[in-house]
This record gives sequence, structure tokens and C-alpha cells, in this order.
Amino acid sequence: MNTVIKIENLSKQYRLGESGTGTIAHDLNRWWHRVRGKEDPYLKVGEVNDRSTKATNDYVWALRDINLEVKQGEIVGILGKNGAGKSTLLKLLSRVTSPTTGTIKAKGRIASLLEVGTGFNDELTGRENIFLNGAILGMTKAEIRSKLDEIIAFSGTERYIDTPVKRYSSGMRVRLAFAVAAHLEPEILIVDEVLAVGDAEFQKKAIGKMQDVAKGGKRTVLFVSHNMGSVRDLCERGVLLENGTVSFTGEINDVINRYLHGSFKNTDNPVYFTPQEDKSFQLISANLQNEKGVLSQDFECDNKIILNLTALVRKKVAGLYGYLTVMKNDGTVMIENDTFDVLPNALDNLKEGEHKFRLVIPKRTLPVGEYVVYLNFTSPYNISGFTVDSPGEILKFSVDDTATKRGKSRRSQLSTILKWESIDIKEKVNVE
Repeated sequence: MNTVIKIENLSKQYRLGESGTGTIAHDLNRWWHRVRGKEDPYLKVGEVNDRSTKATNDYVWALRDINLEVKQGEIVGILGKNGAGKSTLLKLLSRVTSPTTGTIKAKGRIASLLEVGTGFNDELTGRENIFLNGAILGMTKAEIRSKLDEIIAFSGTERYIDTPVKRYSSGMRVRLAFAVAAHLEPEILIVDEVLAVGDAEFQKKAIGKMQDVAKGGKRTVLFVSHNMGSVRDLCERGVLLENGTVSFTGEINDVINRYLHGSFKNTDNPVYFTPQEDKSFQLISANLQNEKGVLSQDFECDNKIILNLTALVRKKVAGLYGYLTVMKNDGTVMIENDTFDVLPNALDNLKEGEHKFRLVIPKRTLPVGEYVVYLNFTSPYNISGFTVDSPGEILKFSVDDTATKRGKSRRSQLSTILKWESIDIKEKVNVE
């Protein structure tokens, strides 16, 4: 197969809290080195992008010395914890930003879905945005028109297609944006976490479409998601990023296992998060308790599992909602939940200050195994971007079953016990 993406020695450096270098002296120093044909002096400094530690330097490497090749027709999953560099890599591939050092060579048109409604103009209608995105990809009106009905039908937005997209819900924007990106025949399709916004039916439909896009070996897909089930179903090969570097590549099952076992082996209970003053809303702590109120990471199937969350609101966030999954170590999603499941949404328009929340997993829900809790907070109305706070994989725990004879050998996806009841049947006597 032909190589369609070749990345060599790719690095991206940022200055914390500043645009550019932050000082005229640094900018002049950079300029002076550049005109003399010398290396940027600030490339010699900087820390790895470990978000769990306090910065001791003004510069941070979001990516460092990435080398990667992707073949035509491959579906590659990009995995890693929040802050590992996944989104930065996709933005560089999509030419949203430029690398600090290194090169990216790509063959063919690239369509990206990095944020809700990427590339959409809010004032234009859905139909007009389809033509706009097609034109950006270099397609003619005739080519776009030939795909128009198919795009509209796939997105399920027929009724609103001539309405400005600023009146669309976040789910509608994602459906239309994905339909446009997948149907306008790019050679390379890049999809970030945004599919989590859609409902389960649409996610299944979107994954099927991405498989169709890559079928036949003509098109390539790069996929980022924290839903290990979707990654396993869709991808053939994976790349694991840690602190801005590639730590492992290989078959997708091997990458998922390395990711899940490596990422969470040191997870504490409770866990605390470093305050970030620029966030309107932020999770600041989380813990797991048993039904006696005692902190624990080891539970029995016959006990409830209680997740306690503490969040800080610095400024009201309209439309805020929380998204949670509980995954097994093999990537199977056992519980998927968001705050719209039970109305009213408990997170919408919270007052400033500290707030506590509790989620209870009923007993005899999860089978024996090891689990990871993933958490994300989003809003379609957030000015600085769809994601409000993304703590990611926050806690791990295990479940055991010592109360039943079958116990650990139970192979089912639920630990529910069914009671066998004996019912007396009285025979009717025919007296005739």
C-alpha cells in the first residue's frame, strides 16, 4: 500500500499563558537567529507536556519528535490521556496550526471534524454550509450537488436544512458536519472526539460510514475517541501517545491494552485536580465509596458503588452537561451516561461556588473485572470551545463476586442474579 501520510521529527512547542513568546526581547532574539539561518534559541528549552505536574518553565512541548507513517486505506486510532497531544497532532495534520519543527507530507484532500460544526458559518443555512465545505475541499458545484441529497438524508436534518446553523442543537451540528466530511470524498478523513455528542444510533451509523469510507483501500481514516469499544470496532492499527511522544504502535487490541493498563495503574482514590483559573467550570476532586461511606477501589457485586464529585463554578455556563462512561480493561463500555438522561439537567446554569454531585451504580450491575471511570464536561454555548472541562480517565476500581457459587466464572456482561421460583401446579380433575 502507498504511504499517504508521512510525519518526520514533528514537534510543537507552546509558551504557557502567552501568545507568541510573550516579550519583544524574545521575539527579536528569534528574528535575529532566523535571519542568520540559526536554530530558534527557545527550541532548546521546554518541558514535556505532563499536565499532572506543576510547570517550572515557560515553554512546553505539546508534541516532541513524532515519526509516523500511515498507509492508504488504513483506519488508525490515536489513543492517549488528555494532554497527551492527540488533538495537537490532528490540528497539525489538518493545517489548523503549523509545526515548530519537523515535516508532514500528505497525499490528497483532508477533511477534518475536530470541533462541533468545524468549518461552519453560523449565519449560513445547512445547505449553504454544505456547498461552502465542498468548495474548501476543492470540489465543483456539480460534484457537491450530486452528493447533496445523500448528505442531507444521512444527517437527518431535512426539516432544518434551509435554517441558519446557529439555530441547530449541538447534536444536529455534529450530524451535519460529519455527513459533509464523510460524503464529500476526501482521501483522508480526520475525526476527533466530537462523535460522542451524537446519540447512540448516530454513533453506530457514523462508525459504519467510516468503515465504508475506508473500504476498498482508497481512503484513510484517523480516529480519536475515549470510547474503546468504538475504537476497537473501527480501527485496525493504533498509536499511543504519552506526554507528547509516541510510546507504542501496533495492532489495535495491543494498543488498547497498553493504554488501559498503563494509564490507570497509579490512579489514586480520592483524586484531586490542579485549579485552572481560566476555566469557568472545573472538576476539583472525585472519589469512590462503598455503601458504608468508606473510600474504596475494591467492591463486591452485591454492593453499591458510589461516585462523589466536587466541582467549582467560577462563572455560569449555559447548557453545561456531563458525560460519563465506565469501561472494562478490554475497552468494553459497560455504562454510558450524561446529565440529560434524567431531567432537569443537574449542571445547567449552576451558581458560582462549589457544588457536590453523587452517582450510584446499583448492586449486581457490573460483573467481575477491573474498570475505569471517564468524565467530560461540555456545552454547545461555550465561547472558548465545545469542551468546558475534560478531566478524562479519573478513577479505577475492581469488582469481585464472592457471594455466589459461580462467582468469578460468570461470563455474562451483567452480574444480575435471577431467582428460580418453584410454583405448585394443582392438577384439575375431570369429574365427567
